[in-house]
Amino acid sequence: MITLIYFWRIKKIYIPIAILFMAIHRRFIKRFPSVGFVKLLGTGKGKSFTPKDADATRWGLLVTIAEDNLNDFEKTLPLRQWRSISTSQYCATLQPISAHGLWSKKQPFEIWQQSWDGKVAAITRARISWRQNFKFWRAVPPVTQSLHQSPGLINAIGIGEAPIGLQGTFSIWQDGRSLRDFAYKGPAHTQAITATAENNWYSEELFARFAIIRESGNLQ
Repeated sequence: MITLIYFWRIKKIYIPIAILFMAIHRRFIKRFPSVGFVKLLGTGKGKSFTPKDADATRWGLLVTIAEDNLNDFEKTLPLRQWRSISTSQYCATLQPISAHGLWSKKQPFEIWQQSWDGKVAAITRARISWRQNFKFWRAVPPVTQSLHQSPGLINAIGIGEAPIGLQGTFSIWQDGRSLRDFAYKGPAHTQAITATAENNWYSEELFARFAIIRESGNLQ
């Protein structure tokens, strides 16, 4: 199984259609042969993780699928429909290098048993306990500022399955070392990890790291 991630940029006039696609496409994609895990994603600037951070002109899709079916999957109706309303598309083929935690009570990624020294992507996501949202939002700005200033970071955006409570980031790095330095040596991030343990912000969380095997387009 490989992991595919797509992001589409659309014009504001197509936002109602994008919301409709978010409602109907998951079931269609889930029925495609060899698809294992599907998430349709809203996006944001990745700075505050509050509703005001949302970007309604960029939408995404994450799916795990057998590599043999990749070419046929590219021709499916949902992908054609997203492309028909988009002004640009970013797509990456990913191989999971490591993953910790759960996403919707599942561990969706099959770990790739090979070494990798090229570009990497990271996905962090969490189900934030409702009572902890305001504490979480207050703690986020130093971490996101540190993230966007980190050496080796190529790009980072917010991702979410809902406007509130189901949020995360998708980031691209020059190499695994740059990502590890931010995650385990950056003061703001390590303080946030400690605060997470002390305050029980999350009822579920996941951190996954991926080798970027192929990518096309720009993550605008």
